[in-house]
Amino acid sequence: MRLVQFHLPTKGKRVGVVDGETVVDITDEAVSSLALVELSVTQKQSLDAVVQKALERARQRGAETVTWDKLQNPPSLEKPHLLLPLDTPEVWGAGVTYKRSAEERDEDSQTDIYTRVYFSDRPELFFKATLPRCSPPFGEICIRSDSTFTATEPEVAVVIGDGNEPIAFTLCNDVSAWDIERENPLYLPQSKIYLGCCAFGPMLVTREQIADPYAVEVTCRIIRNGAVIFEGHASTAQMNRRFEDLIAFLRRDNPIPVGTLLTTGTGIMPPPEAALREGDIVEIESPQLGKLVNFVRQLSRP
Repeated sequence: MRLVQFHLPTKGKRVGVVDGETVVDITDEAVSSLALVELSVTQKQSLDAVVQKALERARQRGAETVTWDKLQNPPSLEKPHLLLPLDTPEVWGAGVTYKRSAEERDEDSQTDIYTRVYFSDRPELFFKATLPRCSPPFGEICIRSDSTFTATEPEVAVVIGDGNEPIAFTLCNDVSAWDIERENPLYLPQSKIYLGCCAFGPMLVTREQIADPYAVEVTCRIIRNGAVIFEGHASTAQMNRRFEDLIAFLRRDNPIPVGTLLTTGTGIMPPPEAALREGDIVEIESPQLGKLVNFVRQLSRP
């Protein structure tokens, strides 16, 4: 199942299931995608099964539909548009899960701390965002006012239920101020956590719909003034970690709410000339997970 949340001008927030090029409105069966995630846990059923049942009931009631194309708009109360696919209670991140990421970060920091983490049993895990810091599809991701090299980090993110197996997948942009992190690793929270530091979507894809979680292809493009200035590719086949191991470490002595999002690291490293600028468009695309599009905004100091 492919689950979304969206806004309709006359109805407000809606919950839907993507069926081809159509979105079936199942809001009468579930007030939010998080409610479906929580229901899957309390009923001890897969999220896929819970969403399937909600879809069947909605169709029996004559559920309304909207075309997928109609939702491809920036957030506006006057236009139909996609919302974040999950009102996640927390967003966490994992880092240095791809070899290329470790090598390039050590080159920039003049240390080997990233390579050591790459080969360590303990992964890098960090708090990333709360919901108000997250941007929906076609929303704005931001550049810190004190950063000169903010980069896109295209990633596959997983939704956590009550166990260590992911219950759904989505795309995530772990926007990061690399210059601040590279100045001193202790500045990591400042480089990672701020307004517009995270975008995810466009949909949640349940675990059962992903034939092989370690064969998810991801492509990232940065578009500036109508031209593609950067394009990179990666696959979860290149990951050095297992999703369930990352979740297990995250849970260690740490209460993780149902519906938490864990973004699992990037294998795409834009060069300095692809540092984000005001007005850029970032596209993160996957055959399995759809396309996440965001616009870039430069924050200014008060």
